[in-house]
Amino acid sequence: MNAKLLYSLSLVLLLFCGTPAFGSTFSVNGDVAGTLTYYSVRQGDTLYDIARAHDLGIVEVMAANPGVDPWMPSVGRTLILPTAHVLPQAPREGIVINLAELRLYYFPDPHTVMTFPIGIGREGWETPTGVTKVVRKKEGPEWIPPPSIRAEEPDLPDVIPAGPDNPMGSHALYLGWSGAAIHGTNRPWGIGRRSSHGCIRLYPEDIPALFEQVPIGTKVTVVDTPYKLGRYGDRIVLQVTPEQQQADEIMETGAIASYNRNDDMQSVVNGLVGDGAQIDWQAVDRVAQSRDGLPFYVGSAE
Repeated sequence: MNAKLLYSLSLVLLLFCGTPAFGSTFSVNGDVAGTLTYYSVRQGDTLYDIARAHDLGIVEVMAANPGVDPWMPSVGRTLILPTAHVLPQAPREGIVINLAELRLYYFPDPHTVMTFPIGIGREGWETPTGVTKVVRKKEGPEWIPPPSIRAEEPDLPDVIPAGPDNPMGSHALYLGWSGAAIHGTNRPWGIGRRSSHGCIRLYPEDIPALFEQVPIGTKVTVVDTPYKLGRYGDRIVLQVTPEQQQADEIMETGAIASYNRNDDMQSVVNGLVGDGAQIDWQAVDRVAQSRDGLPFYVGSAE
């Protein structure tokens, strides 16, 4: 295990020690949900298998474990699974989607959250940000390809009925935005990636759980926040996810190559945490540079 990862583990796991919550439902502790976990690679595992088994997206698993071959990870290697999340800076109400981390949060109440990895719109088909709501729900949705997709794939049938070949999967939550929905998929390898035509995709086993919980009229807030800062007791925690270009590099090479950034991290952190906190700016810079999606302790609140 390399020195960087050892540093990450010692810093993060001391903060989030405890027993993981069942499934994808967590009690909210301050601004943090979940706990980090380990996994020892077994014969025949791929990172795609491991990600799906632990309800994670492929990019977040690869970002947390740079340099690991996604198809043939070394048997016996210990992976860190990014199953702790600083909550996005958004009202803890209804559904909150953070495009930057490819993750959906559902708050049945302000102290409880369900969270799922998602696939979102790829370049040229970006998922919009803003506030909308769930306007209807459908189990076993049909899919009628819109003209924009038919222009790419003219041989598509007029209607694809419900079933295993339907790209919307088994359930759909339709949003107030035209043509937008949260739905399942028949291409689970696209979860945790920018892979859709703008809709929000969930694993086939995740969408029924969300569908059952979410009533029509639920508020949906979509943000694009790569920097998440929160409090856990008297500690300040920072979590930074890869940018689009860096996520592409992770998928192509297994690690981030372009570490250059133009962000004024002092302004970003001060804007999120406010006055009266003691911040370790070297730790902030390390987190911003690595963008491995792991939550780090970077200071304390007075």
